[in-house]
Amino acid sequence: MKIVLVGAGSAQFGFGTLGDIFQSEKLAGSEICLVDIDEKALAHVTEAAEKFVQEHSLPFTITGSTDRTAVLAGSDVVVISIEVGKRFPLWDEDWTLPQQYGIRQVYGENGGPGGVFHALRITPVIVDICDDIVRFAPDAWVFNYSNPMTAITTTVLRKYPDLKFVGMCHEIASLERYLPSILDTPFEDLDLRAAGLNHFSVLLEASYKNSGKDAYPDILQKAPPFFSKEPGYSDILSYVKENQELFQTEGRTDRALPKGMTSTKKWADRRLFKKILEHYSLLPITGDSHFGEYIPWAHEVADHKGIKDFYTLYQMMLSRVQPKIELKLSERLVCILEGILDDSGYEEPAVNILNNNLIASLPSWIAVEVPAKVHKDGLEGIAFPNYPKGFASLLRNYCGVYDLVAEACLTGKKEYVIQALLANPVVDRCENIPELVNLMIERQQKWLGYLK
Repeated sequence: MKIVLVGAGSAQFGFGTLGDIFQSEKLAGSEICLVDIDEKALAHVTEAAEKFVQEHSLPFTITGSTDRTAVLAGSDVVVISIEVGKRFPLWDEDWTLPQQYGIRQVYGENGGPGGVFHALRITPVIVDICDDIVRFAPDAWVFNYSNPMTAITTTVLRKYPDLKFVGMCHEIASLERYLPSILDTPFEDLDLRAAGLNHFSVLLEASYKNSGKDAYPDILQKAPPFFSKEPGYSDILSYVKENQELFQTEGRTDRALPKGMTSTKKWADRRLFKKILEHYSLLPITGDSHFGEYIPWAHEVADHKGIKDFYTLYQMMLSRVQPKIELKLSERLVCILEGILDDSGYEEPAVNILNNNLIASLPSWIAVEVPAKVHKDGLEGIAFPNYPKGFASLLRNYCGVYDLVAEACLTGKKEYVIQALLANPVVDRCENIPELVNLMIERQQKWLGYLK
C-alpha cells in the first residue's frame, strides 16, 4: 500500500501511527508518506522514522513532504490527524467566550457553541484536503482522527458522498478499562455493541461469549457501585501534583497511579453518566465532559471541577509525554487495513460513517458511530432498527446543529452559524448570539474569516 499520513509532524500522531504500521506483517513493503505544513516538525518525524526502519531492518519506505499534492497520487490510504492554530488557546476561547455571554456549556470541544466554532475552523481545512484526495487519489481510503468527528464526517460526506471517508475514535476503548472489573470476567469473553453519535454514544448490547447470556442486567446492577468508588480527575490531578518528579520520569499518568486509589467523592466526574444510567438504563461509553456538551440539563448535574481538572491533567500529560516509535498496536487503523486486505468481514467496534438508516430514528445524512463489518470494497455498518427511543431523542436534538454547521462550512454563510447556535440544545438565549458570532470571527479571523 501507499499510505499518506497528513499531520505527521505531530510526534504523538506520527510516531504512534508509524509504530502501528511497522508492527504489521501484512502491510510490509508499504510506502509511507509523511505530510505536514510544519517543515521542522516533519523533518524530525521523518528522520526518526527512517532511522527506526534502518535499525530494525523493516520493509517500509519513508518519504516526507510539506506539499500533500506531491504525494497523494496513487495513494491507497490517507490518514488525517490535524489541528489548526494553537490548540489549547483556541479551545479556551471556544469554552469561555460563550460562557461570558451566559451560555452554560460544560466543556467546549465537540458540542455546544465551542464545538460549533471548533468545527468551523477545522472542517474547511479537511474539506480542502479531501478536494485534493478526490483529484489525485479518488479511490483511496480516508481515515480521519480529527475532532469534532461528527461535524467533520457529516460535512465531508455531504460534499463527497462516494468518498471512502471514515471517522476514527478510540473512546469505545474505555469499555475495556472497566467492564472486566465490573463483570469480573475477561474482556475477551464479552460481545459488545455500542452506537450513537461520536462522543455521544451508549452501549446497546452486551453478552458473555462462553454462555451467550445477556450481560446487560449485570452491568446495570454492578456499574453504579463500581463507579461510585472510582477515583476522579481531581483525585488524580492532586496525586500528579504531589509526585511531579515521578511523572516527569514516567511521562504518562496511567503508569504511576497507586493501586486501590479511591475517590474522595461519590461518582466523581460521572454525575451525568449516572443520570443516563438511571433514566435510560444505558451505559455511556464516555464521560461527562463529552456527554455534557450535547445535553441542556447537563450543566445542572455535571462535576464541573472534575471536568476542569481533566482539562488541566490532559494538558499536563501532553506536555510531559515523550512520544517514540514502538512496535505495538495503539489505534485501530491497522486492524481495519488488514481487514480490507484480507476481505475478512470482521466486526470493527466503532467507526463514524454516513447513517443511511443504520439508526433509523436519525436523519440519513448524519454521520453515526456504529460497529461495522470490514470488507475490501467498503465498511458495512451494523444497523440498529430498535434503537432506544429515549436516547435517540437526545441524539435527534443535536442533529439539526450538525446540519447547519455543515452548510456553514460549505457555503461560508454566517447566518447558518447563528442558526446553528440558536438550534443548539445548550443555548437558552437569543439576544446576543449574533454578537458572539461576530466576536469569535474577529478573534479567530485567520480561520473564520471565510464566514460572511
